[in-house]
Amino acid sequence: MGQNTDGHAYVGAVLDNNAQAVIIEERGRETAHAAGAAIVDCTRGRWAIHATLPASYQPGAPIAYVVDDSVRAIQKVGAFQRLHRTNPALRVVGVTGSVGKTSTKELTASVLRQRYTTHASPGNLNSEQGLPLALMGLDVTHTRAVLEMGMYGVGEIERLCQLARPQIGIVTNVGPVHLSRLGTIERIAQAKSELVRALPAAEHGGVAILNWDDERVRAMAEMTQARLFRYGLTDEADLWADEIEGMGMEGTRFRFHYRRPDTARVESLHIKAPLLGRHSVHTALCAAAAGLVDGLDWNEIIAGLQTLAGQLRLVAVRGINDSTLIDDTYNASPTSTIAALNLIADIQPVGAGRRVAVLGDMLELGSYETEGHQIVGRRSADIVDVLVTVGQLGASIGAEAREAGFAAENLHILPTHHDAIDLLRQVIQAGDLVLVKGSRAVGMDVIVAEITASATSAGPSRASSASATELTSTTGFTSTTGEPVDG
Repeated sequence: MGQNTDGHAYVGAVLDNNAQAVIIEERGRETAHAAGAAIVDCTRGRWAIHATLPASYQPGAPIAYVVDDSVRAIQKVGAFQRLHRTNPALRVVGVTGSVGKTSTKELTASVLRQRYTTHASPGNLNSEQGLPLALMGLDVTHTRAVLEMGMYGVGEIERLCQLARPQIGIVTNVGPVHLSRLGTIERIAQAKSELVRALPAAEHGGVAILNWDDERVRAMAEMTQARLFRYGLTDEADLWADEIEGMGMEGTRFRFHYRRPDTARVESLHIKAPLLGRHSVHTALCAAAAGLVDGLDWNEIIAGLQTLAGQLRLVAVRGINDSTLIDDTYNASPTSTIAALNLIADIQPVGAGRRVAVLGDMLELGSYETEGHQIVGRRSADIVDVLVTVGQLGASIGAEAREAGFAAENLHILPTHHDAIDLLRQVIQAGDLVLVKGSRAVGMDVIVAEITASATSAGPSRASSASATELTSTTGFTSTTGEPVDG
């Protein structure tokens, strides 16, 4: 059962669609029985050994396992898969952080796949319900797994680590996401630190990969017995980057520096990768760090960074009126919204096109709510030509942009996504670059669907010809010895 929907409402439908097994609580028994499922009673501690199929069971018929607590039951199944039905050589990488978990997970898996058979959490299955489902995807062929770990409260990541048993942990950052739930940024940091606390000691293969640019993540170095691997934009790190150049839709250029632990010799590599936005360099650093920790060479790491599967939710498609639409509506925080604004600042619209930002409410910011929206408003005023805000909190973005001197005639503060759709259909012009960012709770994803050009329209616009799904590039890099290496 989720926070908004009780899955028992769909028991009949999934069985009618040929599901072979369901895990339900008592209230789903009657529906499952009516759908022809054999009932296996696992309630009141009658697990595994004591739970038996009814004598009338016919092979091939669906089975409904009735349990006291469906979430705990799913966790037990996931833990069983992790412990008893996987390769003994399996190494698990856990990924957590306030922003960038899914992108980091995908790009890290892309790197590790260059050498290992690697499983990654599908989508964002990172919760107490989702992670067990991700674990069920493991089998004996996998030698690596990259699993995303999210949380809504203290103690949840600890529980996820008990299920997944990671040997490597990546912490991307600590920010004011879910602040309304946890109350303070310190409690968010405490919750995220549960990953590094759960890692094995260094002598048993534990490695904590930490963002050295984030002071709260840096403090986690004192909370783990695992070996430390530090990454960031400072030469205090083991792996760092500089000479960062955002190339808009063509990707990002940067230079990596790696201080080898055995010789203290620094290797330097110039890289061009199909990752959108300067902020994506931190994602690349994470993935490269995981590869270095696991013994991959630079050829393999660069090949993994070049794989477009690592370019996640930031998607460019053709918009209405021959515009280019950047869809970044999965979720929103001040940090990720400013990163998206910085991305469109690096992109030159086609012809007389303008930079248009459609920004909605950013939720669960708690005491940071007002300041977070104001920061986004000020940054928007510096970058965009047209600003459209959606929702009550989004209005404060617009108000702050106006205070910062943004032109009133180009500012549209709207209450609902329906209003935004009506306006955008009139306002968007040929060549415009349109960013849509904000919470789905205020319908930002609906806006994207309504202002995306139809599949029957004419060919792609010039601005979208190098979209996120079409980017290609080649990478050359040179070691500190001056010897060229093929990428």
